[in-house]
Amino acid sequence: MNRFDGRKTDELRPVKIIKDFTRYAEGSVLIEWGNTKVLCNASVEESVPPFKKGSGEGWVTAEYSMLPRATATRNKRDINKLKLNQRSTEIQRLIGRALRAAVDFTELGERSITVDCDVLQADGGTRTASITGGFVALAMACRKLVAEGLIEKMPLHRYISAVSVGVVDGVAMADLCYEEDSAAEVDMNIIMTDEGNFVEVQGTGEHGTFTQEQLLELLALGRKAAGELKQLQQAALDGLELS
Repeated sequence: MNRFDGRKTDELRPVKIIKDFTRYAEGSVLIEWGNTKVLCNASVEESVPPFKKGSGEGWVTAEYSMLPRATATRNKRDINKLKLNQRSTEIQRLIGRALRAAVDFTELGERSITVDCDVLQADGGTRTASITGGFVALAMACRKLVAEGLIEKMPLHRYISAVSVGVVDGVAMADLCYEEDSAAEVDMNIIMTDEGNFVEVQGTGEHGTFTQEQLLELLALGRKAAGELKQLQQAALDGLELS
């Protein structure tokens, strides 16, 4: 079938990772994924949440927000009546879980890294772009800790990336843009390590059910995309190899 933007079914939109986009964060990345643009800043704090105090281990968490004109019409800011909306809460928990899958908290030491993911422009896949770009920002922050002698070695042991896949008009395809996502019969987000293991799979039949064969086809698309995204992440990190 002809996709909305002319891509092949297994083809990603153009992905560009721009390092050091802001001045002050220990790790900063602007990830441009098609028309989706997310600013990911990783900040290091020499403290940990109460449940980690005295453990000798660190912590990694994330926050997610979509700016009011990230979409075609103005949305209200994520915080309404001093409470984060349910969508943003769910997404930032997902980002945090995904990034923590890469971290050895003992090697990080008793400090925290918060990865802030702010969507500047949305065209589908904002959570997967946040995870993929957020990992690069996290790795940059960890590398700075090593360079400054605050930790002995990188506390990251694997690359983490994420991609959306789905079934549109009966066809399985990777990396849905907004028009495809809004019309998808099946919508799925796949988070993987560069080792080929799954961190999390979020999938649902939006307008019915899907078969085991379709599921396997979607997982294969996600696996192929993860390999391509790892190469882009590694290039942005100057070929950084993890232990």
